[in-house]
Amino acid sequence: MNNPPVRPTLHPYLGLLLGLLAVSSASIFIRYAQADGAPSLVIAAYRLSLATLVLLPVALWRHWADLRRLRGREWGWVAASGVFLGLHFGAWISSLEFTTVANSVVFVSTAPLFVALIAALFLKEKLTRWVIWGLGLALVGSILVGLADACPAEGNCPPLSAFLQGNGFLGDMLALAGAVTVAAYIIIGRTVRAGMSLIVYILLTYGTAALTLLASVFLLRGSFAGFTPIEFGQSLMAGGLGWGVCVVLLALVPQLMGHTAYNWALKYLPATFVSVTVLGEPIGSIVLAYWLLGERPTMWKLIGGALILLGIVIAARRDSKS
Repeated sequence: MNNPPVRPTLHPYLGLLLGLLAVSSASIFIRYAQADGAPSLVIAAYRLSLATLVLLPVALWRHWADLRRLRGREWGWVAASGVFLGLHFGAWISSLEFTTVANSVVFVSTAPLFVALIAALFLKEKLTRWVIWGLGLALVGSILVGLADACPAEGNCPPLSAFLQGNGFLGDMLALAGAVTVAAYIIIGRTVRAGMSLIVYILLTYGTAALTLLASVFLLRGSFAGFTPIEFGQSLMAGGLGWGVCVVLLALVPQLMGHTAYNWALKYLPATFVSVTVLGEPIGSIVLAYWLLGERPTMWKLIGGALILLGIVIAARRDSKS
């Protein structure tokens, strides 16, 4: 006699919504940490280091045999994947210093389009018409978002050279760099993950990403002066939304709660629906930034962002068709 399926205690749609809100909070916690004086690379380094420390005992306890079976070539690819992941977090978190939350989250969400382009250039995968249409829409949307930044008031557009040298353009380019590097991480992972435990892969990539970011801090800042583990603990003990608390919340809420909720929802909802819903993260981030940070996107920026997200959805048909 078959047992009836176990009904979840939480409605799957509500769980997915809570996961979406959790992941959308990442940019808000980053902004609060930056406002408390924490440099972007330090925030990124702590985020990945904390995630690695959480995973390390689980991986050593349950997957030690899997770790010992890894060959030299696999170690190399995993290390490369982790470096790209570290560059992604470094670039994206840094972008929030210079541009709005809306611009940052929309541009970094174009990663699926870059996955398609990288796969076409280096893996000789065919660009379908859906991807081409998606790229075209995303390009138009990016132009609109850029114009909205260049001309914040009608008829008040600075020279192009001034815009290209401004903080907004730098932030947008850093967010796009975050999209390109995470696309490279995804492409490598698509190959390396075959036959490898998920926990092992995440541990090694997070660990390599953390080392990449730690090295970046020393190369670009010289030291962790003012943000050592001792001062991290003092920030936690001080209470309030200091940089230490924000970094911990960044690791727990978006990373642990958000992505766990996505994986949990996949047990009860169609994968296609969940994957499209994930694209709501930029919308959630924009709403939270408006509510908590007072960032009000202009109409043209909203239209441009909507076109970019629509382009991603259309391009995603490539994967659903295959």
